[in-house]
Amino acid sequence: MTETTGAAGGASYAAAGVDIEAGDRAVELMKEWVKKTQRPEVLGGLGGFAGLFDASALKRFERPLLASATDGVGTKVDIARQMGVYDTIGHDLVAMVMDDIVVCGAEPLFMTDYICVGKVHPERVAAIVKGIAEGCVLAGCALVGGETAEHPGLLGPDDFDVAGAGTGVVEYDRLLGPDRIRTGDAVIAMASSGLHSNGYSLVRHVVFDRAGMTLDQRVEELGRTLGEELLEPTKIYSLDCLALTGTTDVHAFSHITGGGLAANLARVIPDGLHATVDRSTWTPGAIFDLVGKAGQVERLELEKTLNMGVGMMAVVPADSVDVALATLADRGVESWVAGEITERGDHATGAELVGDYAN
Repeated sequence: MTETTGAAGGASYAAAGVDIEAGDRAVELMKEWVKKTQRPEVLGGLGGFAGLFDASALKRFERPLLASATDGVGTKVDIARQMGVYDTIGHDLVAMVMDDIVVCGAEPLFMTDYICVGKVHPERVAAIVKGIAEGCVLAGCALVGGETAEHPGLLGPDDFDVAGAGTGVVEYDRLLGPDRIRTGDAVIAMASSGLHSNGYSLVRHVVFDRAGMTLDQRVEELGRTLGEELLEPTKIYSLDCLALTGTTDVHAFSHITGGGLAANLARVIPDGLHATVDRSTWTPGAIFDLVGKAGQVERLELEKTLNMGVGMMAVVPADSVDVALATLADRGVESWVAGEITERGDHATGAELVGDYAN
């Protein structure tokens, strides 16, 4: 729209930078993608004031516990903006929300999103929602609604951010967590797809400010451009984790996000016990080595910030390892035994990494 004043020369919403018609078009474009996420419990369609989910579906539970989480994707959105690629960042958003929910053993049910833009470009907003919808399908949840907000003056015309909230359900007596973990349990690692959506403030500082690299620069160690590597979507583990709970006795999961592997694993380790993870059981992907070398980042600093090639961990009884690994392999998830649970010594922390990474 090009008008700068209202009909009588007064101020207008369009003059302030908000294009209602563009917002309406964005909603129309995203409807087909949202429809693909529908579960039978969802009532109504896109466009209402609230998303509706039929709670009578929870009657199959004896004592249902609702699990809730909310998150964003951090400064990874700036990589998407610079590359002009908007249909993958939604995968990251769903992963950040729903993989937190599945950690307690909960089945993802539904999600809502919030997209904030400096200027509504309908096709761009629809592409973002497309990615969120595709992520919801991978997580097994419905996208029941959301909000697109235009903030001219606060954000540049091409700037945007995304956030989301999700809900899941778990039977009370199947709740996973520290109370289930026992001495002798094995710690199984599941490979990440790359950086996922954490640590991008450090990564961007290193590769752009310190190393002077560009997004279109091909990096032989990565086998593709830097931008393609940095925009690789976060792996969504929700249905893989639920499949694992259906075939074996899982005691706990840990989603490896901000804070790194040891700190996130420690969150599910009970007092009196200790998790030891052996670095020699895997080789982190090339991107982690690149960030470390380009920024002269010490290993402990990398491990406090990045996932180092592990996106999710499962704690299972030692006699369940073979079934667990087979289940994940059948689902195409690379996994391995990375550590064990022992009694905590006088100076031990909740979880620690030992040894050196495999070459």
